[in-house]
This record gives sequence, C-alpha cells and structure tokens, in this order.
Amino acid sequence: MLIRTSVEADLDQLLTLLADQSVNTAHPERYTQFLTDGQYRHEFTWVAESGDRLIAAAVWWGPGASRPIALDGLYALPDRTDSVALWTELIRQVTSTASAAEEPPSYHVFLPPGWRADAEIQAALEPRIAAAKAAGMKDELERLRFEWLSDTPVPERSTRLTFRTEPDDQAFLDVFERVAAGSLDGATHDSIARAGLAGYAQETLDTYQGMPGERSWWKLAYDSDGDLVGFAIPSRNNAGPVVGYLGVVPEHRGHGYAADVLAEITADLADLGAERIAADTDFGNVPMANTFRRLGYSNFAVRLVLS
Repeated sequence: MLIRTSVEADLDQLLTLLADQSVNTAHPERYTQFLTDGQYRHEFTWVAESGDRLIAAAVWWGPGASRPIALDGLYALPDRTDSVALWTELIRQVTSTASAAEEPPSYHVFLPPGWRADAEIQAALEPRIAAAKAAGMKDELERLRFEWLSDTPVPERSTRLTFRTEPDDQAFLDVFERVAAGSLDGATHDSIARAGLAGYAQETLDTYQGMPGERSWWKLAYDSDGDLVGFAIPSRNNAGPVVGYLGVVPEHRGHGYAADVLAEITADLADLGAERIAADTDFGNVPMANTFRRLGYSNFAVRLVLS
C-alpha cells in the first residue's frame, strides 16, 4: 500500500470515492468546482493506493494557504474493513507536520440537529472520529449553526448604542484582547493557550481580513457616554454573508448588548441584499445561542470540530 498526495490522473477514481458522501462535506461536484478555484488541491488531497486502485482518501480544504487548514471528508471503498487505520494514516500526513506555532488543522463535520439519535449518522461518524483522535485530533468542539433568512423581519437597530466604522486595525486588536477575557468560546481559549493574547488578537484580525467581506463593514459600538461597548464584524465567506465576529467588553456584559450588536450586523447585511446570513456559536455558549434565536435566527445544523 502507498500513501501519497493525489495527482490529476487520479481524478476519476477519486470522484468515484467521493460519491459516497456519508457525513462528508466534499462530494464530486464540490470537489471539481473547488479544485478549479484552489480551495481544494491535489497536494492537499491524501490517498491510499493498493496496486493501481485508490482505496481511501482524505480531502483537505485550504484556500490561499500554504498548508491544509480543515479536513472536509474521509472516504474508503465500501469493502474495506480497515478504514479506521487507513484514515488515521492519511490524517497523520498533515497533523504530524503541523507547527506548534500555527493554528492546528481541524476536522469539520456538518450534522443535522438531533444527530445523536440518528443511528445511520452515528455508524458513519464513529469510525471517522476514532481515526481523527488516533491521529492526534483529540480536542472536540460542538458548534451550533444558525441562519437568518430574508423572509424573517430584520431586527431593529439599537437605540442605545452608536456604531462607527474604524479603519485603524490597532483599535480592533485592542478590543479583541479585551473581549477575550471571560469569553465562552472554546476556540478563543485554545488560540490564547497556543499563541498568547496578542497572538490570538493578531490571528483573529488576519482571519477576518482574509475573508471576502469588506474591511469597511467593521464597526465599533459605543454607549451614550462614549464608552466602548464592543464591536461588530459583518462579513462573507465562500458560501455567502455571515455574522463574522461580535463581542462585548467585560465591563459592559450583562446588559443584553450582544443583541444590539447582532441586530446591527444583521441589518447591515440585509441592507447589502443578503437573503441568508449564517452564524456559528459554541454549544456551551447558551447566552449567545439564545440571542440568535431572539433575533430571528434558527438553528439548522451542528458543526462538530476535532483538532
């Protein structure tokens, strides 16, 4: 058996493997499209080959990156009884070479609400989780996925906060650091533990500046006394408009300001013509989840992340 990255000549066999979508994100049409625009690459697609046949594959996503960022799917021929071992070895090709100073690669699985009660989903998910954990992805995070649709009323903008655009990146670096204190977001804690508070703020800035949304959309929020309350980052990803990031500084928490900030983001994106706005929050961040629901967002899916 040979473990290697894929090449153009593998494409037909690879697409046959990807036709078994299961709980995977990548599928033949998506893979072909993303291969064209660079979100998927052959050098980011690892395969197991036996003889002249591809028997398993791991498809990684990494637009504009020098290394894979997120695992989008694990595939194997239906007759394989060693899929966990194969997937473990394929994942290790990426996890074993990741630098401790970089954000670790992660495995993202998109699931419907109530997935734990679905026997078919469990049967597909369990061996993939086993392989990911065996390859070193032992941290597990569950995120709730929300969406606002254009047939839902646009939330009214805040009457107690004033929002102003701010072109100075340092102002956002400062507020990212302030908001990180006491955050209920698991990824925030992991990033700070790895990169430190200043490193976390810089990585966050780089992430959102690298998204397709406009930097000019970002705003800081102030109360009637002129005190900084938080920030709002409406944005876009490759799928469309998103609630990029929002936060309230610790000294102003407990007053429901997250709803004011979310209303501003939603209204801004709606004004730009958004028909759907997506957003994620950690399963354990109950206050934020409830804020999404109050403002007309519905929980349509779950994102399971292993890193």
